[in-house]
Amino acid sequence: MRSAGSLLLLIAGGVTTGAPVFAQTRPADVAAEAPSALSVTVYRAPYRASGSIDLDRLEGFALVSETRVVRLPAGESRLRFEGVADGIEPASAIVTGLGDGVLEKNRDAALLSPSTLVAAALGRPVELIRTNPKTGKVERRDATILAGGDSGGSGGGSDGVVMKTADGIEALRCSGLPETFSFENAAGLASRPTLSVRVRTAAPLSAQVTLSYLARGFDWAADYTATLAADGKHMDLGAWVTLANGNGVGFPQAHTQVVAGRVNREQATVEPIDLGGPIVATCWPRGSTSDTPEILQVKKAMPFGMAPEPMAGRMAAPTAAMALQEVAVDAQRVMQEQLGDLKLYRVPETTTVASRQSKQVRLLDRSAIPIVTVYGAELSTSNPVGPQPASWLLRTKNNAANHLGLPLPSGHVAVFLQHGDERLLAHESEVRDLAIDEEVEIGMGETPDVQVTATPQDVDSYRVDIANARPEAIQFELTLHFYDDSVRIRKADRPMGTKNGQPIFRLSVPANSTLTMRYQTIKSGAGAAGRIRKN
Repeated sequence: MRSAGSLLLLIAGGVTTGAPVFAQTRPADVAAEAPSALSVTVYRAPYRASGSIDLDRLEGFALVSETRVVRLPAGESRLRFEGVADGIEPASAIVTGLGDGVLEKNRDAALLSPSTLVAAALGRPVELIRTNPKTGKVERRDATILAGGDSGGSGGGSDGVVMKTADGIEALRCSGLPETFSFENAAGLASRPTLSVRVRTAAPLSAQVTLSYLARGFDWAADYTATLAADGKHMDLGAWVTLANGNGVGFPQAHTQVVAGRVNREQATVEPIDLGGPIVATCWPRGSTSDTPEILQVKKAMPFGMAPEPMAGRMAAPTAAMALQEVAVDAQRVMQEQLGDLKLYRVPETTTVASRQSKQVRLLDRSAIPIVTVYGAELSTSNPVGPQPASWLLRTKNNAANHLGLPLPSGHVAVFLQHGDERLLAHESEVRDLAIDEEVEIGMGETPDVQVTATPQDVDSYRVDIANARPEAIQFELTLHFYDDSVRIRKADRPMGTKNGQPIFRLSVPANSTLTMRYQTIKSGAGAAGRIRKN
């Protein structure tokens, strides 16, 4: 049975009874050139709370498109695309530019740490690098790894790294000189995630191809900052789009887009990445219990997204704790486009979506947006309510007249109050996806200046008192919730409307005053459709 990572093509000559069997031929191993152009389109995690984003748990995904040059010999080849995203879904990969020459696709994910790289190189030629600490002279020698030194990962035993050189068999670090390996000339070994395809061409071919695939470990969110003017009637609104890449591979200078809206897709199973364990270089036979095992750093086996440093110091195999979690800021402003029923926000210039990093690009800047401050409460008709603080919010409309008019993706908003020359944080809340011409409401929490009391008068009669301790009149919205579909408002002493299928009373409460309203309910068999009636 062929293993998942095997790409060998067994070619046999014509076989007839009594005829000799020709030697089997290994296809040529060809690496595609590094990407000359990149495009990354990031889709939000479908069930993530709006605005919240965790770099360690990114449940969104991305569509990655890479343009590369390939140079293929005639016949069948194993074409490797090194440096794809860790979370690539191989079944989604599409290679264009080779016609119908693509025969097979595979994801090679085993060669991603020092231990697994050494394990994969067992029995294969590598380069041993020794440095004389006194002279600084570097000596390079051909070697073959006979046994690995994995301390618990997937690299083999735990008795040190055993190698064979022209001088014989020895253990790593037993020469008395600092030693490491280079895999630069080891064909087929790569310390980065790789997608390989088996291809067939009739003649030597040099072509520019496009590789497109879906990958996990991405997400994005919108973050807003609102500054309320001293007059309480205007605000400035700014927004950033935060791009997050949890993969070990970065995408430099990529054309970047984000998509708002929920995409229905089936979640495919992705083979987990084996980070392996550290390589323990134990010297023998001189080793004793007083010797401290050394951790080997292998060239080309650095943590994802980090450039290797020649003859770097000691380092264990990469772990999640070593992930970069920086936040880069880019002042570019994204532009909104329509994508069917979804919204696409495009970064106008190329930007780097770095490995294990969050990045922010500017979404919008709007000033002097007219707003209305609204106080309110949501009550159940079946429960009495003692004095409790009302909630309050800032409301405007998402249109050009109010200096907006851009589809706003859901996200987190921080509201600041202008106090003299300072901006002080007042509240943080979430906003949902908002289309053009929809109402924009930014919750501000509770206020002790406005208190609400609900008191049942008898079986079907209720009284609500709204006390306003502020020095100015306020707009107040009282929303009633029914948990019985047969209940409706029979009578109220204030005009009533509806919002989201529930009765709502929009009231003006004078300064330093208490407003009282009364209403009656009735049960009927009319059901939900007839439970609300305007007076």
